[in-house]
Amino acid sequence: MKNNKKQPQPLIFVVQKHNASHLHYDFRLEREGVLKSWAIPKEPPKIPGVRRLAIEVEDHALDYADFEGEIPEGHYGAGTVETWDKGTYNLIKSEEKEIIFDLYGKRLTGQYCLVRFTPKEGKGNTWLFFKKSY
Repeated sequence: MKNNKKQPQPLIFVVQKHNASHLHYDFRLEREGVLKSWAIPKEPPKIPGVRRLAIEVEDHALDYADFEGEIPEGHYGAGTVETWDKGTYNLIKSEEKEIIFDLYGKRLTGQYCLVRFTPKEGKGNTWLFFKKSY
């Protein structure tokens, strides 16, 4: 008997190295038809124990996952964008203050976590991004 149930497509993630006013990395997860996005000031961690600040920024359209090139001067984000890593992911947990997922990229593989925190003086768009240890 044939199973006609459609298999879900894997969700994508992308990390774009963005050399704008400051070099940073844009981490993007496909969620609800858009790319949820965080700006990470330093290279994303490949090993457990290294934590990175991640600032949540506006969502981007899914087709932005393939963008590489130059954003012209005078436009928001002016500078060079290149793909640093790309792959698929499995969502394990998604709550208001914690997102856990398995990444399957060329550079980033394994279980990662985003944990929201609010600094003493700041907004609620601040997260920590790190690779979990087992």
